[in-house]
Amino acid sequence: MRGREVVWFNTIGLTDVPQVGGKNASLGEMVRSLAARGVRVPNGFATTADAYRAFVAANGLESVIREQIDRYHSGRSTLRETGLWLREAFLAGEFPAAIADDIRVYYRTLSTEAGVPNLPVAVRSSATAEDLPDASFAGQQETFLNVSGERDLLDACRRCYASLFTDRAISYREVKDFDHLEVALSIGVQRMVRSDLAGSGVMFSIDTDTGFPGAAVISAAWGLGETVVQGAVDPDKYLVFKALLAEPDCEPIIEKTLGRKDRKMTYAEGGSARTRVIDTPERERRAFVLDNAEIVQLGRWAHIVEDHYGRAMDMEWAKDGITGELFLVQARPETVHSQKSLTRFSVSRLIESGPVLVSGVAIGDSIASGTACVIRDPADIEKFRDGAILVTEMTDPDWVPIMTRAAGIITDHGGPTSHAAIVSRELGVPAVVGTRNATEVLTENAPITISCAEGDEGFVYAGILASETEQIDLGAVPITRTQVMVNIASPAAAFEWWRLPTAGVGLARMEFIINNLIKIHPMALVHPERVTDPAVLRQIAELTRGYDDLGEYFVNTLALGIAKLGAPYYPHPVIVRLSDFKSNEYAHLIGGDVFEQGEENPMLGFRGASRYYDPKYAEGFALECRALKRVREQIGFSNVIVMVPFCRTTTEADKVLAVMAENGLVRGQNGLQVYMMCEIPANVILAEQFATRFDGFSIGSNDLTQLVLGVDRDSGDLAALFDERNEAVTRMISEAIEKAHAAGIKIGICGQGPSNYPDFAQFLVGEGIDSISLNPDSFLKTVHLIKEAETAAAAGTWPTLTRVTT
Repeated sequence: MRGREVVWFNTIGLTDVPQVGGKNASLGEMVRSLAARGVRVPNGFATTADAYRAFVAANGLESVIREQIDRYHSGRSTLRETGLWLREAFLAGEFPAAIADDIRVYYRTLSTEAGVPNLPVAVRSSATAEDLPDASFAGQQETFLNVSGERDLLDACRRCYASLFTDRAISYREVKDFDHLEVALSIGVQRMVRSDLAGSGVMFSIDTDTGFPGAAVISAAWGLGETVVQGAVDPDKYLVFKALLAEPDCEPIIEKTLGRKDRKMTYAEGGSARTRVIDTPERERRAFVLDNAEIVQLGRWAHIVEDHYGRAMDMEWAKDGITGELFLVQARPETVHSQKSLTRFSVSRLIESGPVLVSGVAIGDSIASGTACVIRDPADIEKFRDGAILVTEMTDPDWVPIMTRAAGIITDHGGPTSHAAIVSRELGVPAVVGTRNATEVLTENAPITISCAEGDEGFVYAGILASETEQIDLGAVPITRTQVMVNIASPAAAFEWWRLPTAGVGLARMEFIINNLIKIHPMALVHPERVTDPAVLRQIAELTRGYDDLGEYFVNTLALGIAKLGAPYYPHPVIVRLSDFKSNEYAHLIGGDVFEQGEENPMLGFRGASRYYDPKYAEGFALECRALKRVREQIGFSNVIVMVPFCRTTTEADKVLAVMAENGLVRGQNGLQVYMMCEIPANVILAEQFATRFDGFSIGSNDLTQLVLGVDRDSGDLAALFDERNEAVTRMISEAIEKAHAAGIKIGICGQGPSNYPDFAQFLVGEGIDSISLNPDSFLKTVHLIKEAETAAAAGTWPTLTRVTT
């Protein structure tokens, strides 16, 4: 390619990075190689490194660059002075006539192809040291949108060259130890997609929060995509599970979060400005930018692009508001999680607590403490204190020099694919973005702690809180006969622990999703007319905005939560327990006090199976069934097993199975398995009869211990008596395992006992239990004990259980 100053996208590819930079080489690669697989990329052309060097030579700029960088390195000029001098030198330069003529000719041809005179184009910078596997250089150079006409195009190209020496670009190359004179700049000129009339955003083929490789994450906002990249808006967030994209009847969307999207960038009308930022209309704020079919299509493209490049990718997309078509407009390597080990990782946790000041999207998984440094105006960047926690409205590439010196970062605006999020991950600095009001709530010099170690949501606490970090190595995890599974309640926690080599989820608790994500009593959604408190009605209206059918809010939120919870463990079994709130817990949900009656003993009251067929809750249970049916049949997680809790009698079991069937969950149909919690003495005594109705048992050791010993498990006064190792309890467990195996069904355990007591886990192995489900943080410790127990059993040297008999 050397000697060619301007080239079409379809003539370049990944081998041409030295001449057209990572961004343009990738655009050419997609145009040339992926169009046949249905990936649409707007056509365009690129200037090469030779054109840049010809510009530098024609204007005598090499000596100017060398002199100014030397002055900066010697301390004779500041970063700001150096950047300003070099940018002015480039802006004063002129293109060699032959190169200017080539740019004009290519632009005219592009306009003719589109049938639009003076076609609006995006003019993007692509440095030859940009978008490499270990350095993204996110946003270091400038992009100019809606450029129209030959004169404006050449001016935008000149400004792209000048942006190679913005303060942020100089600083970033210094950090990455790139030679300023060795880096050249290519310019990409690409047909504009009319996303100003629709929407656009960013997409990664890997989960950006946890590094889980099985999901593609998409951010979306109305208008041009710069607002998403810059973090100026809080976008919609969608997650797509890639393993099910090949299934023709599946819609494997596992998260849809509605963003506020209060501002959008559109084309400017009149004047010299090409774009403008305006308030988003209320109807657009309350609507998702993409429908489900479009989300799945982008997910498929992410999978195709990742497969072609052989690595996790960071992409930008846009939707044309005139044609309705989706396009990819950029693709570059993901540079953070793809560099990390799959077998070694760290887990941080707070060991102190404090008041929560603000919360937002967690970036990273670590914890940081320090004093707040609140900077609202970019002009005050130089006031930042090294080691402080940066608090600002949003960041752009100009902020990178101080982001590298921050202990943590907090922003008012932005989502998981914003500039602040991308750079924070690359720097390894924890950040909480999209807090809405951090700059108002947090005060200068206030001691604070950022925690990104509690799932999707990041928290900012008052004070300097103590924390600890555990280093985890999965390289030596033994293989066991006993299936070792995990107990999971939070979808975010499932993603945090995706690396664990588990045999699936032994207990997925639906209550967490209902309590923390849905928040509303299901019957209040079925019968909102019974709710009379205006404040409660306002809460329900706010949470269900965008839903005409309030029941659909419950079904959709629960289905997505279960799907996300199960995704990291697919295709292993994910056992989802039906709701097991007690009446007092249901009453605490929004609107719950209208539908719940007080009970003297909720632990033994209207809970579990008894609710599902009762007219007082049957309509709420129907919503649970609809959600599970959607998870299995529409989203595609056919590995989900449904489990019935607290089933007191075989007659009750028959009623529950009948109600489930009425709501589309027929045992045996479409491979559906139904398990029962074995947690009541009657379940053990009549295990042979229950086994004819269910496909498996899961021992709930907490309730079983409570009911065998007659001990309230929540009583502090009786805590010393509550122990799963009591002989009365272990005899019950032994009997349940023996009867389940005699009936030919599987039996596992999902209570706290194996996580709390290593010798109890060894006892279970000795009894031949099929599976043990553990809390994730005790998985590695206990799996080694299980292996030791299996080895000891094979050798006939079985350890003795520390039985509790008093």
